[in-house]
Amino acid sequence: MKSHIAVVGAGSWGTTVASTVAQNQSTMLWARRAELAKQITIQHENIDYLRGSALTESLSCSSNLQDVVSDASIVMMAVPSNGFRDVLVEVAKYVSPRVPIVSLTKGLERDTLKRMTEVVADVLPRHCVAVLTGPNLAHEILAGQPAATVVGCDDDEIAKQIQVLLTRPTLRVYTNPDVVGCEIGGVVKNVIAIAAGIVEGMGFGNNSKATLITRGLAEMSRLGVALGANPTTFTGLAGIGDVVATCASAQSRNTAVGVRLGKGESITSITASMKMVAEGVKSSLSVLQLAQSCKVDMPITEQVAAVCEGTISAKDSLVRLMSRVSKAELD
Repeated sequence: MKSHIAVVGAGSWGTTVASTVAQNQSTMLWARRAELAKQITIQHENIDYLRGSALTESLSCSSNLQDVVSDASIVMMAVPSNGFRDVLVEVAKYVSPRVPIVSLTKGLERDTLKRMTEVVADVLPRHCVAVLTGPNLAHEILAGQPAATVVGCDDDEIAKQIQVLLTRPTLRVYTNPDVVGCEIGGVVKNVIAIAAGIVEGMGFGNNSKATLITRGLAEMSRLGVALGANPTTFTGLAGIGDVVATCASAQSRNTAVGVRLGKGESITSITASMKMVAEGVKSSLSVLQLAQSCKVDMPITEQVAAVCEGTISAKDSLVRLMSRVSKAELD
């Protein structure tokens, strides 16, 4: 009998992935709160994060991490970046040796500037690690709308196992050995989404948003290549695919934050009102610091970080961007 798949973190994306995988193999989801775990198991719904979306009835959920992780054949981590390491340390107490760990988190660890797969390598060095990324809005995946995703993993056999687990008639899954590129794409995408939301919130049109997205993708690619990524990755699902989906969607938390910033609301009031984490808010400064350590110029990221840190208004940040010295596009 096949062992189960463990998904750690019952936010919107973790729940969506767990519900999807549960259609192919026995799956257990971990939630911090016992009442949420009971709701998912009995009512087959996550009202807090995915109200109105029915979950796979065979999906079980528990607030006992040991029950979820022990004997799992694959562990998928859907914990926000600011708590990723702490939860993974707890997972490490119960996970079986050499079980693959899959990161579903698009962020950087603020203190170390490490990607989540690097955090996994710190905590569980003998485990194969992968990342799941791409244009994957949770509500649309649960609704069965046609979509695609990509598994970044340098072990082809493990990548194909994860590919099979996730594949559904309406979800096409690709593999990519470029873990760095896949992960950097997901991280920087959140920063670009905040910037695109600011443009929208300020009332500007498609020219402004297209310019912002295009130059943001250039920043993403520069940073990724400096870290050893394959530049082609950023023309695929993990790069432009994720950026387009996120920047065009009202469902995106990062874009929604940007819209509110563009309308003049403070970052403090925005984050205080949110139930879910917008990774780009905290990651923007980390991305900038990582870029500076690599001597990579990222002017859009620099301004988003300043706005998210509360040191400049969205309006003034746009003025700074537009007043920069002109240069050749391919520099």
